[in-house]
Amino acid sequence: MREPCAVRSRREAEPLIGTASRARRWLLLEQPGPWAADALHSDRLDPEVAARLRTLAAEIPARVLLIRRTGRARGGTRLRTLLVGFSSATRSWLERSTLREVRDLLDLDLGSLTTGDTLGWARCDRPVYLVCTNGRHDPCCATFGRPVAEALVEVVGERLWECSHVGGDRFAGNLVCLPDGLFYGRLDPDTARTVVDAHEQGRLTLPFWRGRSSTKFAVQAAEAFVREATTADGLAAVRVVSARSDRGTGRTVVRAELHAEHTYEAVVRTSERDTPDGVTCAATGRTCPTYTLESLRRIESSG
Repeated sequence: MREPCAVRSRREAEPLIGTASRARRWLLLEQPGPWAADALHSDRLDPEVAARLRTLAAEIPARVLLIRRTGRARGGTRLRTLLVGFSSATRSWLERSTLREVRDLLDLDLGSLTTGDTLGWARCDRPVYLVCTNGRHDPCCATFGRPVAEALVEVVGERLWECSHVGGDRFAGNLVCLPDGLFYGRLDPDTARTVVDAHEQGRLTLPFWRGRSSTKFAVQAAEAFVREATTADGLAAVRVVSARSDRGTGRTVVRAELHAEHTYEAVVRTSERDTPDGVTCAATGRTCPTYTLESLRRIESSG
């Protein structure tokens, strides 16, 4: 019997940094489970709605996820929650609407999301949390994700949603904090409570942080290296101002401001790591990128 991918990743101490799935625009539709391995091909989801979601995912483009409540199904109603949002290091928002039935999505004009403009719906003024529990995509997501979801719903209530596949099965339990687009991994119920408590106070929890979804993977890693070196854990404490990559050398040079006072330059090298047993429970014989800090220096003071 193969070792579960999340167990193997923990045993090998695979670095978390630079692994947040890339997404700036979000489209989250409530769809009570269970879900298929590819959630948008579930036979429980209206086929026209599923086709529309796949089109929106490609055209906007947006990260489309199905979401559901933890521990109970919505009974006796056809109402569905729809969340749309935008994540960046400088501007993030999340809005909410309630559909009378799932097919109402077919009539919505979501074009403004393409440019990151709001739709004018009800604004979510407090963070919303997603925990991947799509066990049919990878059993680790259910094994490690469900206990996290059950713990967090007691802390943040209806601001917690279970979600379909977000990427990084081997880092389960996975948590996404919206609208900021911050990813965390390898959480259990206790560490998840710690992460959410810190996030509610405007702080990152670096040991479990995978990265920021709005930036490239090497840039995510660079921000993490700057934060680790300076112990800066404020959500807005570090701002990336430039990034330059050289594919020939695998190096990315990133400049980031700390507290808008000092500028740091990080040189990050991207290389490939062999994963003969695969990066998920189903995959075999693949490689995945890893990020190494080659140098970090403070180069100027803006004061």
